[in-house]
Amino acid sequence: MDDTSEPQLQYLEYYEDFLAKVRVVSRKVADSDWMPDFVIGIGRGGLVPGCYVSHQLDVPMLSIDHSAKQPDFADELLAKLAVMSGEGKKLLFIDDINDSGGTIEFLRARLAELGADASFVRFAVIITNTSSRAKTDYWAQTIDRSHDKRWFVFPWESVSTRETITAEALSVPERLA
Repeated sequence: MDDTSEPQLQYLEYYEDFLAKVRVVSRKVADSDWMPDFVIGIGRGGLVPGCYVSHQLDVPMLSIDHSAKQPDFADELLAKLAVMSGEGKKLLFIDDINDSGGTIEFLRARLAELGADASFVRFAVIITNTSSRAKTDYWAQTIDRSHDKRWFVFPWESVSTRETITAEALSVPERLA
């Protein structure tokens, strides 16, 4: 795909479909032998699914921001979460999609630098990419980005203009190539 190609936008516009995926993730967590003390929504895409999973599991939700790309913005909160994990609190981080794995890798590395106990940290997503460099613990749907080039537009993103969504998709062309 070159920079002038239009990405294939896949709108996940049906609330019932999104809710079904949230329920799948929540059920996988609930059926595991690991129940979080807190759900942490990863801003921006993980905030809505995080809120839903938090309610579904009846577990409090916290949030951090990663998408604003403000250097060190989330460090204070990540440091607090690292301490919490060291105290034995189980933390479930949730995002909308594990695409390249960059967000999850960044958060795992930063938490480790801050002294988090990785055995108390897990990651969940609505959609996970089987060829991602990061692995998730819970997910509702799998794709293989090496074959599936659709750009997923979640319900909360669908209010953006097509131009904004297309620009976001094209901002990381290797995901669509």
